[in-house]
Amino acid sequence: MSEEIWIVDDDRGVRFVLAEALRDAGLAVREFGDVAAARAALRDARPGVWLTDVRMPGEDGLSLLNELNAQGIGPVIVMSAYTDVATTAAAYRAGAVDYLAKPFDLDHAVEVVQRALASVASPTAPAGSGVAPGHALLGESAPMREVFRLIGRVAASDLNVLVTGETGTGKELVARALHEESARRDKPFVALNTAAIPSELLESELFGHEAGAFTGATRRVAGRFEQAEGGTLFLDEIGDMPLVLQTRLLRVLAGGEFYRVGGRELIRGNVRIVAATHQDLAARVAAGQFRADLMHRLDVVRIELPSLRSRRSDIPLLAQHFLAASAQELKLPPKRFARATLKLIAQRDFPGNVRELENLCRRLAVIAPGSEILPADLGGHAGAPASGEWTDALREWAVAALAGGEADIHARARDALDQTLLLAALQASEGHRQHAAQALGVGRNTLTRKLGASRTRRT
Repeated sequence: MSEEIWIVDDDRGVRFVLAEALRDAGLAVREFGDVAAARAALRDARPGVWLTDVRMPGEDGLSLLNELNAQGIGPVIVMSAYTDVATTAAAYRAGAVDYLAKPFDLDHAVEVVQRALASVASPTAPAGSGVAPGHALLGESAPMREVFRLIGRVAASDLNVLVTGETGTGKELVARALHEESARRDKPFVALNTAAIPSELLESELFGHEAGAFTGATRRVAGRFEQAEGGTLFLDEIGDMPLVLQTRLLRVLAGGEFYRVGGRELIRGNVRIVAATHQDLAARVAAGQFRADLMHRLDVVRIELPSLRSRRSDIPLLAQHFLAASAQELKLPPKRFARATLKLIAQRDFPGNVRELENLCRRLAVIAPGSEILPADLGGHAGAPASGEWTDALREWAVAALAGGEADIHARARDALDQTLLLAALQASEGHRQHAAQALGVGRNTLTRKLGASRTRRT
């Protein structure tokens, strides 16, 4: 094996700039425009490191990767602009030692190649075939590319993972992706929100109980650890777990054994733990509210999910996905966002993150009257910061509408105000029109008339 670097990519520009950067670092480089040319060159030589694109005309990079891994040829670094979970996980399963998301930093790429060149270890990731099914995690921004890369890299291992991030960023989706891309994918995925269970019941939820263990325990019940046997147990909001249960959980993680509540039979479990929290565990440890040894057991690998405001470029993609999914789920006619509407939505901070954006899209799928969602349809959500007054949002919308030369601005604004107030009141009163009318200070007939008139004007 030589120390020559082979680059396989159908994009001549990518090959050129990468090859020049590697040559500047003192490395010998050979370039190929397709898999067939690289395979033919293998008859006479072996490279020190391969770099291959994933998607190319003809044979793709993943099939080459599987072939090289089967022959013990490597190490191989995969490059791709398609950094979704399934692609990255498939690459690591097939034996890739690293993954470069296009566009990549050239200095970083050179570092990755040098590290692979210096390594003499054979790839240890289990081989796999094909690309796994798609995942609910979406994004094309740099922060999400890094999340996908980490998921792909650690999914095949049995290491415990701690997923951190603000509320609503999609921590359970990461846990599910880790499970679905692991060797445990055919076993159960069990989720438990530890903050949603009363502390006196949480121990039984986790470890199960025997009949007669406490008042009301009339039969033996398996806990989440037993339910997840062989698979993955996702413990959400782990930072809120009571200290006494933290001690019990630590023993299970250390020894893999536990007793049901009220039981004497020692049960040995085989479960991978993925935990999640929106809290700063280190701060809770310092405050005496979380065990440091448990944190270290859980925090073997950390995946930090970015807030939605730190990846605004993903908002249009997510919004269109959620709108289409909501229409399909609710059996409604498909709708689309006007360009100005997407621009306004992308300006929001979304303190509730992806979950808040999804709820907004579901609401718009129901209440927006036309097939195209206009800025006026956003109502109080028209691009205003969450902390701003609704009149500021109205002013921003009016400025945008005037700049766009839109017609009937006053009537549309008045209609949007009526519709927003009426629907909010109906939602608060669980659909009871009389109660909604009383809350708004209008008569029931007025409310019915305004709803009907509003729909008529806007259709």
